[in-house]
Amino acid sequence: MSEIMEMMIRTNKNKQVVDITENINKLISQAGVVGGLCHLFVKHTTAAITTADLDPGTDLDMLDALHKLIPRLDYRHPHDPSHTPDHIMSSIIGPSLAVPIKNGKLDLGTWQRVILVELDGPREREVAVNL
Repeated sequence: MSEIMEMMIRTNKNKQVVDITENINKLISQAGVVGGLCHLFVKHTTAAITTADLDPGTDLDMLDALHKLIPRLDYRHPHDPSHTPDHIMSSIIGPSLAVPIKNGKLDLGTWQRVILVELDGPREREVAVNL
């Protein structure tokens, strides 16, 4: 039986990488799930979820590299053309991630952390967690 929970993540910068690994492990523990799959989905179009190595400075390297991928154009987004690149970066990274659960926690590689990538903050971001 799967269980869907909501997790709120408060960001405090315009562009930010937030490690949410322990938040998720806490939810897994509270739900009593020992094995299975954890599916995460961020409910926003200017934020994303992925995994990363978070050695010091790697978060900023990631944000810098993403910005270099997006060309400077005359965007047509009617709401606010200035943050169109944020929508594009969010789509490139993606809104969801699936990670195995083993022994009551995320079964990640040695250096892997689950991260929320904030691209238009600071904001409160909602993440759906399906166990």
